[in-house]
Amino acid sequence: MSNGDPQYLIALAGNPNCGKTTLFNAVTGARQHVGNYPGITVEKKEGFYQLNGSSLRLVDLPGTYSLTAYSLEELVARDFLVHERPQVVMNIVDASNLERNLYLTVQLMELGIPVVLALNMIDAAEGRGIEIDVEELSRRLQIPVIPTVARTGRGKEALLETTAKLAAENHPWNPLHISYGPDIDPALDEMEKEIIAAGLLTEMLPPRWTALKYLEADEQVLKKGRENNPELSKKLESIAHHVTDHLQKTLESYPEAIIADHRYGFISALLKGGVVKQSQKADRLYLSDQIDKILTNRLLGPICMGLILYAVYQFTFNYSQFPVSLVESGFSMLGDYMNSVLPEGLVKSLIVSGIIDGVGGVIGFVPLILFMFFAIAFLEDTGYLARVAYMLDRVFRSFGLHGSSVMAFIISGGIAGGCAVPGVMATRTLRSSRERLATLLTAPFMNCGAKIPVFAMLIAAFFPTNRATMMFLLTMLSWTAALFLAKFIRSTILRGPSTPFLLELPPYRLPTLKGLLIHTWERTWQYIEKAGTIILAISILFWALMTFPALSDSMKSQFEEERQKVLASVPEDLRDALLKGPSEGEELSAESAAARERIHAIDREEAQAALKYSFAGRVGMAMESVSRWCGFDWRTNVALLSGFAAKEIIISTLGTAYSLGEVQTGENVSLSEHLARDPLWNPLKAFAVIVFIMLYAPCFATVTCIIKESGAWKWGLFSMVFNTTIAFLIAVLIYQGGRWLGLGS
Repeated sequence: MSNGDPQYLIALAGNPNCGKTTLFNAVTGARQHVGNYPGITVEKKEGFYQLNGSSLRLVDLPGTYSLTAYSLEELVARDFLVHERPQVVMNIVDASNLERNLYLTVQLMELGIPVVLALNMIDAAEGRGIEIDVEELSRRLQIPVIPTVARTGRGKEALLETTAKLAAENHPWNPLHISYGPDIDPALDEMEKEIIAAGLLTEMLPPRWTALKYLEADEQVLKKGRENNPELSKKLESIAHHVTDHLQKTLESYPEAIIADHRYGFISALLKGGVVKQSQKADRLYLSDQIDKILTNRLLGPICMGLILYAVYQFTFNYSQFPVSLVESGFSMLGDYMNSVLPEGLVKSLIVSGIIDGVGGVIGFVPLILFMFFAIAFLEDTGYLARVAYMLDRVFRSFGLHGSSVMAFIISGGIAGGCAVPGVMATRTLRSSRERLATLLTAPFMNCGAKIPVFAMLIAAFFPTNRATMMFLLTMLSWTAALFLAKFIRSTILRGPSTPFLLELPPYRLPTLKGLLIHTWERTWQYIEKAGTIILAISILFWALMTFPALSDSMKSQFEEERQKVLASVPEDLRDALLKGPSEGEELSAESAAARERIHAIDREEAQAALKYSFAGRVGMAMESVSRWCGFDWRTNVALLSGFAAKEIIISTLGTAYSLGEVQTGENVSLSEHLARDPLWNPLKAFAVIVFIMLYAPCFATVTCIIKESGAWKWGLFSMVFNTTIAFLIAVLIYQGGRWLGLGS
């Protein structure tokens, strides 16, 4: 791009769902998702466009409704405009909702940036009987106004040519001046003079705009003002405080509300006099409105929502079973092959148990994630996800969350059997950083598909006559825990106001298959790329913890001697068949079968001894002094430690710890029966273990996603420490409380 051609920085700004991202893709060719859900664009996207010897560097800003820095998206967009100072802002507005969209336009113009207005979706506006006098609107705003249809490319060339021309003219920033009435204007004038005289933040911001932010109590501007000139900042805050008091006494309102009223008044006046006309067609009920009469109805809406979410669940977790089984079979065959060709030893154990099992654990999720993201993309692009958030917002807001949190909860296992990894990634639809963090920290409390086999095994052992009731109870328990712990988190470390639910329900649209596939693949690849590498490393680490230190030679010799004694008791001609197993159609004699079973028992005893001798086993025994408060011995501790890697591993580790050898999730009957007969186990301990597994640290795949999605290691560590602490306290409460009531004996 540095071939001598002039290059101009162009920012694309606009409300969510105005078609901004569609236009950005059409111009730059970038493959970015286009959804209907408000606030879906959370990252800065860049692209280049060559036009008549000049290069346009286009930056797609997050969709925002204003520049008040109320949300993360607004803060990101405003910081970019102030610090990067683009030559032109290409402001995309929804022509069918012009008055509301111009609120951001007015703020951009108050900042002084040269603006080109794109009247996007002009065809939809015309279809609704809305006529816009483009020339008159341009004359009144004194900026270029171009009608466009981003989906078809209509008006794209004219928009780019106008933008490039305006950028080449290199206009200085010229802030728009709006009157805010007799209560605010005098204070604004006074503050503006003080700011100009002291040069407070004038290198970045227009003085009047800075004064407005003091009246709006903008935290970011106040902080910068205090750092730059504490004395003047104190004086400005005093003026703002005086205005606030006056407005409270006279109008029972706040400066920000009065400022917003005057901005909308300015826009309303702007659009009068024939700039916008509506024909009788505007009064008719459109298809989206007709559909909403059912889907958002107070009675029918929740029923439809339950059915649709259930269908998503069924689609994701049923139809993904076959590809999941194919992937698992592939890794199983690979493991068997490597097991047969590699010589016994640490290298074989590392490759089979550490690497192949580790990679398989990650890749095995991929088909499920593909199906889940496809379903979510469909709901987003049709516009239904916004309706779900709207209907559940009131309930979730009472717990400090947002209506959009529900999808993350459901995907994570709200309907038992989900997966927390895509659930955490589904929090991207949340606009507020606090609500998003609270959601991604509590979504793992849901009963994911990896926990279900463990629950099923323990329920079969200790609650055999009430299996369905117990599973339903556990589902309700996970929802209750997640919501109340979210409330706790939002009341303490993530304290702050809830995001107001901006009721923008986009019209229903039929998504394109290409768009759904691109969106699905982009998100899935992020999972493979980001989670895979870290999970592989952690799987190898856990393999090492459960493998080293190995049993001493003398200890191994003892087990080998026992095996040789058993072999010696069998006639020599039967030993080979005993070790290799009977050929097809052949049966071992009773004597050989008993000897073979005895050798397997010695193998299991050796595996248990090796596990107990390993670092993980030693940690498990060291933890007994604490874990005994909830009834867990060292074997349970080791199994729970292995669950940090993946919850499914708990069953196989318990099998090893109880000398059952390799126990797979589909072959857990013997383990279930073994635990039921073990005198150290009882229904009370089993319930304490179930609740602990439900609540304690998420698996590393989920922790990795939490770190990636939150952008900070501390939240991944927090989820491990906080969840485990809560799980321990509740497990102790259950176990000790049960014993106090005389249960568990």
